[in-house]
Amino acid sequence: MASRILANLVVIGSGILGRAVFQTYRKAIQSRNGVAKEALKNIRRSSKTMNEQEARQILGVSEDSTWEDALKRYDNLFLKNAKNGSFYLQSKIHTAKECLQGIKTK
Repeated sequence: MASRILANLVVIGSGILGRAVFQTYRKAIQSRNGVAKEALKNIRRSSKTMNEQEARQILGVSEDSTWEDALKRYDNLFLKNAKNGSFYLQSKIHTAKECLQGIKTK
Protein backbone atom coordinates (compact mmCIF):
# COMPACT_ATOMS: atom_id res chain seq x y z
CA MET A 1 0.00 0.00 0.00
CA ALA A 2 2.77 2.44 0.94
CA SER A 3 4.74 1.57 -2.20
CA ARG A 4 1.68 2.34 -4.35
CA ILE A 5 1.27 5.75 -2.70
CA LEU A 6 4.99 6.45 -3.12
CA ALA A 7 4.84 5.44 -6.80
CA ASN A 8 1.85 7.75 -7.38
CA LEU A 9 3.70 10.64 -5.71
CA VAL A 10 6.75 10.05 -7.90
CA VAL A 11 4.66 9.95 -11.09
CA ILE A 12 2.66 13.08 -10.17
CA GLY A 13 5.79 14.91 -9.02
CA SER A 14 7.69 14.09 -12.20
CA GLY A 15 4.75 15.33 -14.29
CA ILE A 16 4.67 18.61 -12.42
CA LEU A 17 8.45 18.98 -12.66
CA GLY A 18 8.38 18.17 -16.39
CA ARG A 19 5.76 20.84 -17.07
CA ALA A 20 7.71 23.40 -15.04
CA VAL A 21 10.93 22.66 -16.95
CA PHE A 22 9.09 22.91 -20.28
CA GLN A 23 7.51 26.24 -19.37
CA THR A 24 10.84 27.62 -18.17
CA TYR A 25 12.55 26.51 -21.38
CA ARG A 26 9.80 28.09 -23.49
CA LYS A 27 10.10 31.39 -21.62
CA ALA A 28 13.88 31.35 -22.02
CA ILE A 29 13.56 30.87 -25.78
CA GLN A 30 11.00 33.68 -26.02
CA SER A 31 13.25 35.95 -23.97
CA ARG A 32 16.28 35.21 -26.13
CA ASN A 33 14.29 35.91 -29.29
CA GLY A 34 13.12 39.17 -27.76
CA VAL A 35 16.69 40.23 -27.04
CA ALA A 36 17.75 39.36 -30.60
CA LYS A 37 14.84 41.31 -32.06
CA GLU A 38 15.66 44.31 -29.88
CA ALA A 39 19.31 44.20 -30.96
CA LEU A 40 18.31 44.10 -34.63
CA LYS A 41 15.92 46.99 -34.09
CA ASN A 42 18.73 49.02 -32.50
CA ILE A 43 21.06 48.22 -35.39
CA ARG A 44 18.45 49.33 -37.92
CA ARG A 45 17.74 52.49 -35.95
CA SER A 46 21.41 53.40 -35.72
CA SER A 47 21.94 52.84 -39.45
CA LYS A 48 19.87 55.95 -40.11
CA THR A 49 22.29 58.10 -38.16
CA MET A 50 25.51 56.96 -39.86
CA ASN A 51 26.67 58.94 -42.85
CA GLU A 52 28.50 57.61 -45.89
CA GLN A 53 31.90 58.95 -44.87
CA GLU A 54 31.75 57.25 -41.46
CA ALA A 55 30.58 53.99 -43.04
CA ARG A 56 33.48 54.03 -45.51
CA GLN A 57 35.90 54.81 -42.69
CA ILE A 58 34.67 51.88 -40.59
CA LEU A 59 34.92 49.42 -43.47
CA GLY A 60 38.18 50.93 -44.72
CA VAL A 61 37.05 51.53 -48.29
CA SER A 62 37.42 54.64 -50.41
CA GLU A 63 34.86 56.34 -52.60
CA ASP A 64 36.45 54.68 -55.62
CA SER A 65 36.01 51.18 -54.19
CA THR A 66 33.42 48.86 -55.67
CA TRP A 67 30.49 47.36 -53.79
CA GLU A 68 32.20 43.96 -53.96
CA ASP A 69 35.28 45.40 -52.23
CA ALA A 70 33.08 46.79 -49.48
CA LEU A 71 31.36 43.41 -49.05
CA LYS A 72 34.72 41.63 -48.81
CA ARG A 73 35.90 44.07 -46.13
CA TYR A 74 32.58 43.67 -44.31
CA ASP A 75 32.80 39.86 -44.31
CA ASN A 76 36.42 39.94 -43.12
CA LEU A 77 35.83 42.45 -40.31
CA PHE A 78 32.53 40.89 -39.21
CA LEU A 79 34.03 37.41 -38.92
CA LYS A 80 37.08 38.67 -37.03
CA ASN A 81 34.85 40.42 -34.51
CA ALA A 82 32.58 37.40 -34.22
CA LYS A 83 35.51 35.34 -32.95
CA ASN A 84 37.41 37.74 -30.71
CA GLY A 85 35.74 41.13 -30.86
CA SER A 86 32.80 42.86 -29.30
CA PHE A 87 29.14 43.00 -30.23
CA TYR A 88 29.38 46.79 -30.40
CA LEU A 89 32.06 46.67 -33.11
CA GLN A 90 30.13 44.02 -34.97
CA SER A 91 27.01 46.18 -34.95
CA LYS A 92 28.97 49.20 -36.20
CA ILE A 93 30.40 47.12 -39.06
CA HIS A 94 26.94 45.82 -39.92
CA THR A 95 25.49 49.33 -39.77
CA ALA A 96 28.23 50.62 -42.08
CA LYS A 97 27.39 47.92 -44.62
CA GLU A 98 23.68 48.75 -44.42
CA CYS A 99 24.42 52.44 -44.85
CA LEU A 100 26.51 51.86 -47.98
CA GLN A 101 23.97 49.37 -49.29
CA GLY A 102 21.25 52.02 -48.93
CA ILE A 103 23.38 54.51 -50.84
CA LYS A 104 24.13 51.93 -53.52
CA THR A 105 20.45 51.27 -54.19
CA LYS A 106 19.54 54.97 -54.47
